[in-house]
Amino acid sequence: MQRRRFLLGSSLAVGGLALSPPLFAKAGKSARVVVVGGGFGGATCAKYLKRFDPRLSVTLVVAAKQYTTCPFSNLVVAGLQELDGLNQHYKKLSAKYAIHIVRDWVKEIDANKKIIKLKDAKPLSYDRLILSPGIDFKWDAIENYTAATSTIMPHAWQAGSQTLLLRKQLQAMPDGGLVIMAVPGDPFRCPPGPYERAGLIAHYLKLHKPKSKILILDTKEEFSKKNLFVQAWQQLYPGMIEWVRGSEGGKVVSVDVKEMSVTTDQMQTHKAQVINVIPPQQAGSLVVHQNLADNTGWSPVNPMSFESSLQKSIHVIGDACMAGKMPKSAFAANNQAKVCAAAVVALLKGQALPVPTFTNTCYSLVAPDYAISIAKVYRATEQGIVGVEGSGGNSPENESLAFRNLEARYARAWYTSMVNDSFS
Repeated sequence: MQRRRFLLGSSLAVGGLALSPPLFAKAGKSARVVVVGGGFGGATCAKYLKRFDPRLSVTLVVAAKQYTTCPFSNLVVAGLQELDGLNQHYKKLSAKYAIHIVRDWVKEIDANKKIIKLKDAKPLSYDRLILSPGIDFKWDAIENYTAATSTIMPHAWQAGSQTLLLRKQLQAMPDGGLVIMAVPGDPFRCPPGPYERAGLIAHYLKLHKPKSKILILDTKEEFSKKNLFVQAWQQLYPGMIEWVRGSEGGKVVSVDVKEMSVTTDQMQTHKAQVINVIPPQQAGSLVVHQNLADNTGWSPVNPMSFESSLQKSIHVIGDACMAGKMPKSAFAANNQAKVCAAAVVALLKGQALPVPTFTNTCYSLVAPDYAISIAKVYRATEQGIVGVEGSGGNSPENESLAFRNLEARYARAWYTSMVNDSFS
């Protein structure tokens, strides 16, 4: 536990707080920085820009008045948490750090003139622009699975109405029903998320519909924390969860909403009462439409600063960027935001970029009082962001229920620390 506690604490130094004071000496003039996107990446970056240089003019552009966190949204699906409890607001950031909040949609970015055109508000000019738009879905990747189809077979991979829809469907399902989860290949947001969801849905079914089962159809051959998840499933929900890897018929290639069925690339068709399709993903539409993504669908960036490799003075952080070996997670976005903020301050002052390190810590609840975790340290190199050898690992296997209960307490403390660091 001591190693994991260190990793949680070390994130505060990742964004440059532990760097030498001259880097954060006040600039001679107030530069203009605009941040688009108010999740764990964007909100954190706006906050730390002002912490690193209070004289910066920082504007945070968000489409909604609040942000609903994806972390802990699986608890909502399982009826263990209300969605309102995941809503984060921007009032504290605005009041404490003098960050200007603009609620609007970005229509276009004129990179040559360094101007952002908004849907309703006046255009914004910038010296540096930071984009953190999260993910979008590749609707054409699975035949017949579209935005309209997702109202019947919800993905629930962006917290909000879809989360509540999946919960409602589980509540309406008869005892003895089947829940199918279709999981995409890498990379996608929150790699352990589908398997956490399977465990928490199983918890709900065990209490309320014990004859029901869950079938996970997975595009991949392996997944994050697999041994720990399988051990937990066997211990807590024996015989309830079945996982099928891609080579054995796990890759879903089409859906039929009328028949409530999915078909795999091996021409196997499965019917179910509830079908949770998590489609393949790409960078948020703003990044894609502004040609800041390459043919992978993600934005290539300089690992030292997160400046776009395709457009100068624009930085991309969080799930939308390609960050080497770092997973797409809230914790990673929070770390990247701090590194980006430190880099932007240095660039605006004509100073050398600090050499960053990163951490990622992820907890997964398999039941309300049972959690598992993974942690890793990363460093930036000329080749990209790579893992530091020997720096990470999963929580141990075959531990007692008391240990897993302690991990569950750490998971809740992790969430509280994360939202406090990012939004207040």
